[in-house]
Amino acid sequence: MRVDNSFLAALAAVNLVSAKPCSPWVVKPIKKIELGPRPYYLVESLLPSPLKDKLSSCTEMEMKSSTWSIGHRGGGTLLIPEESRESILAGARMGAGIQECDVTFTKDRELVCRHSQCDLHTTTNIVAIPELNAKCKTPFQPASGGKPAKAECCTSDITVSEYKSLCSKMDGFNASATTPEDYLHGTPSWRSDLYASCATVMTLQEHITLVKSLGLKLTPEIKTPMIPMPFQGNYTQEMFAQQVINTFRSNGISPADVFIQSFLYDDILYLIKNEPEFGQQAVFLDPTVGPTTLEAATANLSTYAQDGVKIVAPALGFLVEADGDKIVPSQYAVRAKELGLQIITWSLERSPPMAQIKANGDYYYDSVKDLLKTDGDVYTVLDVLWRQVGILGVFSDWSATATFYANCFGVGI
Repeated sequence: MRVDNSFLAALAAVNLVSAKPCSPWVVKPIKKIELGPRPYYLVESLLPSPLKDKLSSCTEMEMKSSTWSIGHRGGGTLLIPEESRESILAGARMGAGIQECDVTFTKDRELVCRHSQCDLHTTTNIVAIPELNAKCKTPFQPASGGKPAKAECCTSDITVSEYKSLCSKMDGFNASATTPEDYLHGTPSWRSDLYASCATVMTLQEHITLVKSLGLKLTPEIKTPMIPMPFQGNYTQEMFAQQVINTFRSNGISPADVFIQSFLYDDILYLIKNEPEFGQQAVFLDPTVGPTTLEAATANLSTYAQDGVKIVAPALGFLVEADGDKIVPSQYAVRAKELGLQIITWSLERSPPMAQIKANGDYYYDSVKDLLKTDGDVYTVLDVLWRQVGILGVFSDWSATATFYANCFGVGI
């Protein structure tokens, strides 16, 4: 067989292309949104009502991504380990238009995505890696003498390279464990370990690269440190917050595409003063709202508005209340609207099935649980949050649920 020079040149070119490394953090935008069966199951389970009629009319719609649907810890967390590449891709496939990274730091001050600085013992396999378990704030201790097993492992205990060696798993632990391997088990029965073989942990840089390539917006949370600050004597909270901003800026991310969150009010004030482009849509995660503090939290809203805060974000259960046999906006929600504050809320699909909520209570639904009848009443609450409260967006652990509602009502499309 005679092979001419042009064929050899073409073959060499192909080999060069195939040899070029491909980053797992750069992917093609997802054009076909797929919701799976859950939203349709929820609609079907609703009792007859105008809301059910409206949602049922949308079941054959072609779905689109929505910025109203925010991927909580990625958006696939109901079945896929949180803060992982796999959860981000699942949430994006289910139409989450904004993606979250909860930002904390490692021992060498690199920024990584983890819902809590000190949750590695329940969300990764760190305790089963002897050399890393030994570096934990509290290395694994087996259950003994009637005392439960315990461990506490923080991102600040290890370097970023050590962090990257971990597998992300479903959040949970086995309190009766006598071995590190047994301690890793404990996923609630209404979630799943089906996709938890070894999900990929992320740095903030990797998160930004992935979400940017997907063409989505970003909502990082500056996590409240669980260790004394300044870290290592000179790494202050302000330095940490500024490092988060600098990372977005160095990646060419427009401030208009970033909704930075924090539970620390000082973080929000720092952004408003020092990084006003990002501060304009900084999200204050209101930590003061609770069953005994709702009145005080409502009073605080005036201060937030005067200080230049534009967006507040309490848990969804504190935006609604029972009024006879109806679910209505809470006094907090009403006052926030009066002051012109926008509202984002959390976290849809973070709760067990409705039968368990009614039997055992639930942080997100306790204010209205006596009015909830079926699993589909997730949509009853969501409907009040959109049509009466007017929320800007909702964090969800299963993005399909929020995306379906958003498409049906034309929100954030």
